[in-house]
Amino acid sequence: MAEERPPAHPARASGPGLGLRRALLGPFAREPQALERLGFLEAAPENWMHLGGRLGRVFRSYTEAHAFVCHGLSLDIGGPRPLDWDFLRALRAFLDTHRIDDYSEHLSACGDGRGHLYDLMPIPFTEEAVHYVADRVRQVQDVLGRRLALENVSYYAPLGGELDEATFIRAVLEEADCDLLLDVNNIVVNSINHRYDAVTFLHALPLERTRYIHLAGHEEEAEDLRVDTHGRPVGSAAWDLLAAAYERLGPVPTLLERDFNFPPLEELLQEVDRIRRLQEEAQRVSGDLTTSRSSQQVAYA
Repeated sequence: MAEERPPAHPARASGPGLGLRRALLGPFAREPQALERLGFLEAAPENWMHLGGRLGRVFRSYTEAHAFVCHGLSLDIGGPRPLDWDFLRALRAFLDTHRIDDYSEHLSACGDGRGHLYDLMPIPFTEEAVHYVADRVRQVQDVLGRRLALENVSYYAPLGGELDEATFIRAVLEEADCDLLLDVNNIVVNSINHRYDAVTFLHALPLERTRYIHLAGHEEEAEDLRVDTHGRPVGSAAWDLLAAAYERLGPVPTLLERDFNFPPLEELLQEVDRIRRLQEEAQRVSGDLTTSRSSQQVAYA
């Protein structure tokens, strides 16, 4: 396998991260030292950008003290509706205010011709969809003044098309010249639901464009059905796939997603610590390989 070059546009954050949810504000307030175990935090801008008062001040105190990335919910980059310019201008102001450089969204649709559907819908894997989405991504990047990272999503009813999923993702990112938010749990979920090999799919993605990684748990509805919920601990298959990603990319920033069914804070932080240990191992291996190559170059000089 050819050596993978490092990410061209890595996130400004580093290490392991955790999504900032309102349910975690209380635990963090009671145990502020827990934040020292995090390299960064992630926020959904739609949940915070119009808040004032106490919650607005609390959020500002977090962004002033910690590295942040933002992961959106309603851009609808693959949907039929026109882009929402008012939303994009408000989003630009929010990101500028909080000095957040990294913004990601889902490579999906979340609306029809009339409104928001509050769900992530798959996009047909077609050449026409590649051009449509890439054009919209370029417009979004122009308004935001930032490169967008798009997440590979979970889906349950594939729409088909002339391209396979990995080829479709690569084509969109290359034509739009944007980055990848690599979600390893979504690969695991899709690989079980749609009967393909997760590692093979991982290596087919444009990993050289990875900005950062998402890691989460899912529900096992049946032997051959997984549902991406972010409501359970990370499963063994996702941990294994994360390690495989680090083998290619090194220890890129990785975020633990948990949206509900929150355990005690220490249990979440134990998963965060496990991410850090995998990153440290990947860094050690990367350093060993660099030292080995340098030794070989000296030997053959």
